[in-house]
Amino acid sequence: MTRVGVILSGCGYLDGTEIHESVIALLSLDREGAQVQCLAPDKPQLDVVDHRTGEAIAGETRNVLVEAARIARGEIEDVANANAADFDAVIVPGGYGAAKNLSSFAVEGPDSTVDPGVEKLLRAVHEARKPIGFICIAPNLAARLFPGVDLTIGSDPETAGALETMGAHHKACPVESFVCDEKAKVVSCPAYMLGPGIKDVAAGIEKLVGEVLRLASSP
Repeated sequence: MTRVGVILSGCGYLDGTEIHESVIALLSLDREGAQVQCLAPDKPQLDVVDHRTGEAIAGETRNVLVEAARIARGEIEDVANANAADFDAVIVPGGYGAAKNLSSFAVEGPDSTVDPGVEKLLRAVHEARKPIGFICIAPNLAARLFPGVDLTIGSDPETAGALETMGAHHKACPVESFVCDEKAKVVSCPAYMLGPGIKDVAAGIEKLVGEVLRLASSP
């Protein structure tokens, strides 16, 4: 059974994990018989956003791990305690939390840094030649940690340019497909960076999951 770590960044696309993307990924993994462990940083979110208005709520704080536990139905661990040896692959769904809580990309762009626990796990998984899947805006992590990697966030020129400034090679990609850097074992797909709807997003994420599992079973 393939063991997959899924790194979440909260709950809700404006300040945490994109819920549709994470559920589609988790469902796809379960259908393929993978053993999943959800992970998240145990720290405050960058901000808390009212998803009805899109506005930040002044003075409110929430914990990334506590909020991500909503998606994981409570079965979640602190990513800082994760061991790469326990996983055959890792997948990171998108949502602004991937650029606010897993990294500082939303604020600092090409000068961003990655959460220490997330960085430690992803680097160890990468060094062990195990595959990693990045969904939506989450490829910002790959651009920072793995210079020269081929990846996609779809076709947005500003975001693609920022990732290329960080050293990545961006490939334009439709929502129903994915980009695979076979050498780096990094797979990415646009999801809600392109939309337009859940069925379209699901098509690409399901293919990404299949590719990650294929790479995990390859020598």
